[in-house]
Amino acid sequence: MKILLALNASMFFVEFTAAWWLGSTALLGDSLDMFGDASVYALTLYVLHRSVRERAMSALIKGIVMLVLGLIVLGEAGYQALNGVAPAAHGMGAFALLALAVNLICFGLLWRFKSDDLNMRSTWLCSRNDIIANVSVFGAAILVGWTGSRWPDVLLGAAIAALFLQSAWQVIRDARVELREAKQATDAQASDEQAASDQASGRFSVWISPGSGGRTIWLTLRMRLLESVQ
Repeated sequence: MKILLALNASMFFVEFTAAWWLGSTALLGDSLDMFGDASVYALTLYVLHRSVRERAMSALIKGIVMLVLGLIVLGEAGYQALNGVAPAAHGMGAFALLALAVNLICFGLLWRFKSDDLNMRSTWLCSRNDIIANVSVFGAAILVGWTGSRWPDVLLGAAIAALFLQSAWQVIRDARVELREAKQATDAQASDEQAASDQASGRFSVWISPGSGGRTIWLTLRMRLLESVQ
């Protein structure tokens, strides 16, 4: 994971600088993608050996980061559609291939972990999206060079935004489900501990659950132990 963090953080600076220099919206979106990946790898390292709830919270944060990046790229695509010019196609294609090579390495490193848990799956999804974006940027560079138009670059920026928004929603939805399950498990554990404590002190804890959506009603019956006089 530290290797993935170093690769993505380094590539972000390279690609971000190149995107502004070449005037490519799609390349800029791809560089923000690298920044997002570096951020989520850092979060993944932080929660790697922590609780289920903390891992779900990490995935939720990653989903929010992906959502924000998608909105940024979408806004930039809209701006370039109104005011932009065609980017430098040759440089755009060269940096797209460089980013593709880096992401293929990351994808290979993550492949065997993609089914471990929600956190690693969301990380693998980020890497998969990176490869799709890199190939698309290279294709857009070819079209920009062929047509001399900015529209392949602008349309790809919008497509990257759509992919990010879809993936962000998927990660956020899964994280919310896991957070809910973690809360239910915590509540069940607390109930068991309370019942054990009540039994040890001579009390009986009774609860009534009207249904899955109903409110749990706790009735604590304290019973005094009567000592035998005779």
